[in-house]
This record gives sequence, structure tokens and C-alpha cells, in this order.
Amino acid sequence: MGGETQPASGSRQRIDKWLFFTRMVKSRSLAQSHVQSGHVRINGERCSHPSQMVKPGDRVELTLERRDVILVVRLAGERRGPYEEARLLYDDQSPPPDETKRLTPFEQATRATGTGRPTKKERRAIDRLMSDED
Repeated sequence: MGGETQPASGSRQRIDKWLFFTRMVKSRSLAQSHVQSGHVRINGERCSHPSQMVKPGDRVELTLERRDVILVVRLAGERRGPYEEARLLYDDQSPPPDETKRLTPFEQATRATGTGRPTKKERRAIDRLMSDED
């Protein structure tokens, strides 16, 4: 994405570009999908268009897979540079991570042993118990 430069700092910038330049998301298309799915709020209001502009001083709340991030825009980005350069574009005001760990979709789908539907072996044992009662 070599041609993605911006005018002088202090100007306004599209939210999808800004999220990409700050390295909060891996690509602009991912940033656009985050915005369109309602995971981004600017100054407390839900942002629904990737073309919405942010300026220095705006508060951006972003819901990521494992954490919620609260950022205050410092500068508009000029390029997607290294982390040290991207870190200068915002002030991170995120609360410290909770003690409770947020589960991934795989961890949510995994059941503890003995829960859920019975196995074939367990069904046969249940059938034997039911037939003994008769």
C-alpha cells in the first residue's frame, strides 16, 4: 500500500486508514469489516462507515477478539510503519486486562468431560439401568 499517504499531521483521516496505520488491525479490509460490524465507536457513538473521519482529540473505542481498546487520536498517520512509529499516533487509555480470561470460540465450544450428549457406551449403560427397573 505504497500510495497511502496523508497531508500534514493534525488533519482528518478515515477511520479505516487510521486503524490500519496504528497497527490495531492487519489490513484496511479488516478495519472496514470491524467498522461495518459495529465494533468501533468514535466519541461514544457507533461508527458504521469506514469513511468516517477522525481528528486529533477524538476518542476511539475498538472491540477486538480478546480485548477492548480505548484510544485517543494524537495524529493522523502517513504510513503503516513499525510499532514505535504507530504508537505515536494515539494515547492508549484502555483499562488493564481483567483477571478473567476471555475465551476463544474454540474454548467456548469445548465441553468438559461428562457434559453434553452421552456417548454410545453411556447410552447402553442407561438402557441397561432402565431395563433393570422394569
